Amino acid sequence: MSQQTKQNKKLVVKLLAIVVGMFGFGFALVPLYEVFCDLTGLNGKTSDTAAVYEMVDIDESRFVTVEFITRTNTGMAWQFNAQTQRVKVHPGQISQVNFTAKNPADHLIVGQAVPSVSPGPAAIYLNKTECFCFEQQILQAGEEVTMPMRFYVDPQIPKDITYFTVQYTLYDVTTAEPQVAVNQG
Repeated sequence: MSQQTKQNKKLVVKLLAIVVGMFGFGFALVPLYEVFCDLTGLNGKTSDTAAVYEMVDIDESRFVTVEFITRTNTGMAWQFNAQTQRVKVHPGQISQVNFTAKNPADHLIVGQAVPSVSPGPAAIYLNKTECFCFEQQILQAGEEVTMPMRFYVDPQIPKDITYFTVQYTLYDVTTAEPQVAVNQG
């Protein structure tokens, strides 16, 4: 075997190793991004578990305005709205807003709401004690529900954050969880 052939084989092996490494890194990016967002509160990701409300000092010297936006992902048949578009709260004050969802389709649909907060740094100060987004929502054909969200804004929120937006995007996860739909229907 010639020297050139040996060098070509080494190069091919190195290039294949690089391709495999890049492919593996691509798969690792999603979980790494999730961990990064959870740790830093960037990208407006909120916690997906209920916060425990312990008596905190309510900062009555200031208000924070929280705006609520709803949307459905492409292909989601539900009608989804916030009953309250905007609320002014004192940091530390527990508040509740309600959302409505209606399934106008002629079949059962399972939905999952995913929240995001803008600006992103405000996400770590939003504490949800109860939220429809913690669980999948199952609506029969024509069914309509009111879904509460109880929350408080952490009094530690920086004074320069006086306004933030919480957006809920509703996804159809019926096919992702067929056993749930079968058990309920």
